[in-house]
Amino acid sequence: MKQLLFLTLIILLCSCSEHNNEKQVKEIKTPEVLTEFQNGIYTEYYPGKKQVKIRGYQDSNKVRNGKWTYYSIDGKELSITYFENGLREGHTIVKRPNGVLNYVGEYRDDQMVGVWKFYDEKGNIKRETDFGKGQK
Repeated sequence: MKQLLFLTLIILLCSCSEHNNEKQVKEIKTPEVLTEFQNGIYTEYYPGKKQVKIRGYQDSNKVRNGKWTYYSIDGKELSITYFENGLREGHTIVKRPNGVLNYVGEYRDDQMVGVWKFYDEKGNIKRETDFGKGQK
């Protein structure tokens, strides 16, 4: 009788353990793919894939070209930067999360050039810095 009770207890414990393992396996999810590349446009999403995080043109070697835009999680445009062969080239604008300008300027060969304007939290010019023509 003791042996039968012991055997029943072992079977019960094993079946519970198997059930828990099956439940754990079912709960494991595949990682969410948050990037895509279609027709020369790279797009990265915030988790949940409902909102674009960053988007821009990219060649087949994954080198940035053209306009790249960065967005907040609630869809506000936070920055625009232009690229040429993977280097920042041309105008850039960066905003604060509330939409107010943070700074604007120009790049040449991935270097800050010309006059850059920096703004305070209310959008007033805080300072201007002249980076000249760059080192090249």
